[in-house]
Amino acid sequence: MPKDTYTVEEATRSIERYCAYQERCHKEIEDKLKTMGMVQLAIDEIIPHLIHHKFLNETRYAESFARGKFRIKKWGRVRIVRELKMKGLNERTIKIGLKEISESDYELTFDTLSQKRLQQITSETDKYKKRKKLADYLLYRGWESHLVYAKAVDLIP
Repeated sequence: MPKDTYTVEEATRSIERYCAYQERCHKEIEDKLKTMGMVQLAIDEIIPHLIHHKFLNETRYAESFARGKFRIKKWGRVRIVRELKMKGLNERTIKIGLKEISESDYELTFDTLSQKRLQQITSETDKYKKRKKLADYLLYRGWESHLVYAKAVDLIP
């Protein structure tokens, strides 16, 4: 059961464990501290401590996030960028994170995902509706629209 109140020292130790478990961004840490009932003055003291002791690093977070969402969830760059922006990361940090995805892996994953999804769309006989279903799926996953539409036309002539 979580405690009702924390000292700055207790909160710092707790957040250090929270950060050690997996990479976190500043926004996640700030939200977590607020749910622990910490005031802004304490938050402004804890976050620099975490950065100084290398528990918190947004570049490392962006790299880990991009790598993980691409490899595990098969997200495209558009979705990864959108999610990182929602977490409050800046453009420069996001660009560094996206460098974790190699161009060859990106193309291979896109091709594999497109083929796999096309084989799942069996109920549709109209080629235009089939293209739309394929395109909608890939766009939802965050793949670039020019790639998606070209692939839909290529796979469903």
